[in-house]
Amino acid sequence: MAEDQTAPSKRREQWKKIALRSLFLIALLVILYFFLPTIVDFLSDAKELASVDWWWYVIMAVLMTGAFASAWALTHIAVPGISLFVAACSQLVSNAMAKVIPGGAVAAGATYFQMLSVSGVPTGKAAAALAAVSFISNLVLFSLPGIALVIAAVSAPIPDGLLPVGITGTILFILMFTAVVVVVKWDTPLLWVGTLVEKVVGWAAKRFHKDWHPTAQGFLEQRNEVVAALGKRWWKALIAAVANWMLDYLVLVTALVAVGARPRASLVLLAFAGSAVLGMIPITPGGLGFVEVGLVTMLTLAGIPGPDATLATLAYRLYQFWLPIPAGAVAYFVFKRKFGKPAEFEEAPA
Repeated sequence: MAEDQTAPSKRREQWKKIALRSLFLIALLVILYFFLPTIVDFLSDAKELASVDWWWYVIMAVLMTGAFASAWALTHIAVPGISLFVAACSQLVSNAMAKVIPGGAVAAGATYFQMLSVSGVPTGKAAAALAAVSFISNLVLFSLPGIALVIAAVSAPIPDGLLPVGITGTILFILMFTAVVVVVKWDTPLLWVGTLVEKVVGWAAKRFHKDWHPTAQGFLEQRNEVVAALGKRWWKALIAAVANWMLDYLVLVTALVAVGARPRASLVLLAFAGSAVLGMIPITPGGLGFVEVGLVTMLTLAGIPGPDATLATLAYRLYQFWLPIPAGAVAYFVFKRKFGKPAEFEEAPA
């Protein structure tokens, strides 16, 4: 009798999954229909990337590699005993999935969890690691607008050259780390940030008819859980998260300097934070088209000429969006050779 009830239940779940994926696909096609002309016009400027000196691309590649390595270190710190190989592969694969699948954030999170589990990480630890990595990373991201306002008073256009970029990065790292330490150690600043996020996300939820309801008190409780789970490792995790966002930001700054723009660090930081938030909204896979248009618009509002903003955005998204996709595919096959086929992930012992 139980088997008779289980079979229809499984079929219903399968149909629900098919319906949900079909809905995402239809939504993607509709969105791309409206965004396609903009994307085509934007990508038509890609040929101008050849006008940028090649060594700037090497610098951007090194910075973005450092950003990814920081993300791997964050997972490595969150799960004691996990190998850097597993941390790197799981992050690369899940990151690539989020960029190519409609609504890919959910599938990416599930894949991340499965890859940690099949590699031998206990299920509880894998879930805790995902929660810790996501919370700490988002905490740093949501602190960026406030940091931008702090440095706006003393911010001047970044001069040409690599040294000023490095100095900017060093100062920014110190400010980011200090700001998030304050939020981690004291309740009031986190409640302020949480209240702001709660209002902004609440407004977006109503506008997009989504069931998003983060609360300031929820942020406080989650912070306490993450800090308790990490113990004395929380500051190492924070360093990794700050390095991840800072190096990512410096790729954009380097792209702007490479095309001859002289951006103000604070305004570019606001544009960078805005584009990162846009990428989280599941309108297109990885924010394709949506992020590009938004970032160019924000950089233009920051005083950067339109052609420079477009070219810098193309260079930045080359490393932030396009190249991580084949990197994720390589990581997928390398991981599969060691731990088995993806179909076996869910059945693998924890």
